[in-house]
Amino acid sequence: MGFFSKTVQYIKEHLSKTRQKISTSLSAVLTFGRKIDEQLLDELEQTLIGDDIGVETTERLMNDIRTAWKAGKVKSAEEIVPFLKEQMKTYWPAQDRQLKRAESGPTVILVAGINGSGKTTSIAKLAHILSQNNKKVVVAACDTFRAAAVEQLSIWAERIGVQIVRHQQGSDPAAVAYDACQAALNRNVDYLILDTAGRLHTQKHLMDELGKIRGVVVKQIPGAPHEVLLVLDATTGQNAIIQAKMFSETVHVSGIFLAKLDGTARGGIVIAIKDMLDIPVKFIGLGEKPEDIAEFDPDEFVEALFA
Repeated sequence: MGFFSKTVQYIKEHLSKTRQKISTSLSAVLTFGRKIDEQLLDELEQTLIGDDIGVETTERLMNDIRTAWKAGKVKSAEEIVPFLKEQMKTYWPAQDRQLKRAESGPTVILVAGINGSGKTTSIAKLAHILSQNNKKVVVAACDTFRAAAVEQLSIWAERIGVQIVRHQQGSDPAAVAYDACQAALNRNVDYLILDTAGRLHTQKHLMDELGKIRGVVVKQIPGAPHEVLLVLDATTGQNAIIQAKMFSETVHVSGIFLAKLDGTARGGIVIAIKDMLDIPVKFIGLGEKPEDIAEFDPDEFVEALFA
């Protein structure tokens, strides 16, 4: 789409914690001149798992390395990182990682995620970049269980200059969604972004509430929601995958917004998410400012990760 474009250098700078962790751990194993043998490969496997690459992805990578080693394509430790980079880039299929758009009328984006995942800030980033590209945006505060959630989104809406639909705390979230859909239709907006309740994903009634909101949206706007984004906190590592599985059962997640990548050394989780969930990571959050958002590009991410 081009709205969210960032350079490899920008992503590299904001992935410094993850990059440093991976660089340090790999350097300890892949010392210059060291010959490849089973001991090295065993150490490398444990290192990749420790870097949150994920067990399944690590096994796949190790199989590829062993095959290349036995075929004489990779002969020494210093050749492994370039090989890893090229292999990782091939792991992402040509999925559409861009933001989906409605053929006509407002594009509806339903955003889910647990409290503390960075959901509200991520919504603000999406809304800001879209509005900066001359798109008319409305956000809806459907997390009516927490007054703080409504207030936080209201503050962001005012700061970035977009419209907001909100009700009083304790109101029916589905009613907010209904009014937001009507407002989007009546005001001829380009994008409607709905915040949703962020309680723990293990609480069934809240997952049911999320499904109810989706049902309202489906009835009001044909083809909606066009995008269901799940915001995951990169700092939680493998726990993020458990959350994604639970949410996907309720709202058919179409893409992931991986937040707080700048504040963690666990950025390798991006690779594990792909292998374990088969849900495309569409956006990454790289800071607290509204503009700190980038479309996820596998090639750029891998280059930045191992720079």
